[in-house]
Amino acid sequence: MTDSSQLLHLSQEQRDRLLQELQTLLKERCSLQQALREEHKSATAANEQLFRELLGVSDALESVLNYIAEHPAPNPQSWARLPSSLNSIQRMLLFILEQRQVHPIDFQGNQPDFSLCQVVGREVRNDLEDQTITKIVRRGFHWGDKLLRPVEVITSQQKD
Repeated sequence: MTDSSQLLHLSQEQRDRLLQELQTLLKERCSLQQALREEHKSATAANEQLFRELLGVSDALESVLNYIAEHPAPNPQSWARLPSSLNSIQRMLLFILEQRQVHPIDFQGNQPDFSLCQVVGREVRNDLEDQTITKIVRRGFHWGDKLLRPVEVITSQQKD
């Protein structure tokens, strides 16, 4: 008897068990495919919502930029409102991030916590202890337990 002509003989019980396992696997496959489709649909909807919100921020920035372009010498009252307009746009962005559980790091220390901070510069300051934070250059953000961007700081250094 050659290998290609061998027949696999299964008992009825073995056939039934294999058929049952095959049916179970097919059901699981269909269920996983459905879950994947639902997850894809949900992710697409979340992305669309994010894009709409970011377009709102873009529109607000465009409005400010258009005003500046159309009024090269704005009156002092308009110029005084510019910081308020920009703060409003920043609040819009922070709100969009907060909705997605992205939060600014509230760092209050005067010594860098290297799990949250990145030193981006040094400043000679003999009136301060070495490695004292003299300036926060950029806020850091976290998403849950994940650090998205560290707090960027400038620290003091003693002059030799």
